[in-house]
Amino acid sequence: MAIPAFGLGTFRLKDDVVIASVKTALELGYRAIDTAQIYDNEGAVGQALEESAIPRDELFITTKIWIENLSKDKLIPSLKESLAKLRTGYVDLTLIHWPSPNDAVPVAEFMQALLAAKEAGLTRQIGISNFTVELMQQAIDAVGAENIATNQIELSPYLQNRTVVEWAKAHNIHITSYMTLAYGKALADETIGRIAQKHQATPAQVILAWAMALGYAVIPSSTKRANLESNLRALNLKLDAEDMAAIAALECNDRLVSPEGLAPEWDN
Repeated sequence: MAIPAFGLGTFRLKDDVVIASVKTALELGYRAIDTAQIYDNEGAVGQALEESAIPRDELFITTKIWIENLSKDKLIPSLKESLAKLRTGYVDLTLIHWPSPNDAVPVAEFMQALLAAKEAGLTRQIGISNFTVELMQQAIDAVGAENIATNQIELSPYLQNRTVVEWAKAHNIHITSYMTLAYGKALADETIGRIAQKHQATPAQVILAWAMALGYAVIPSSTKRANLESNLRALNLKLDAEDMAAIAALECNDRLVSPEGLAPEWDN
């Protein structure tokens, strides 16, 4: 099952705010929703999904296992708890949110537990998030590349993460981009603005279209209906080679997400 190119992110959205965002997105045609245990919004997301009355088989739900639940005795019980909150018998994709700090739980242990969750029917696909090349290799050694659906990483015009992307591509691991708009910083970029004007598009549409043109899935979030609707139109925007080259030149290794005590030693 292919991972949808375009989905809705729910990071930092809670309670009525996330319910409204998810319901609006679903009304507009979104069908992929990305959440996580640590977001503390799985219950609200589950409520929004249930109240939407959209058939389960039309949805693609992703959640992520938090670091406290990585051990083999905690991972599956925690995922079952997530399923109860999300009001579903399975999720389409379950990711390891962050590698275990200081290798407290070995990669092989949590990847094999995650594979067991897949084999038990709790999740259709499994994957990883915030994994470096070394960690991806450990994950492959544990469960095989064929069982790793994606690596969800910070990736924007300012942090193109090429070392990880190229290695993942060589091993047939798909990339999902988060923080694609660089916390909104990239929306004010002059180069992006010129490309947007050229195509009569918004800067957000240009950035999202750029990422999807490179084969990445994107999961932008918004609480505003106009932005949710506008972002979705990125699916129909085709950038040319000149546009792609101009955005490629914006790379400056500007990493915005690197929590102390949680982040691994990055490749670049």
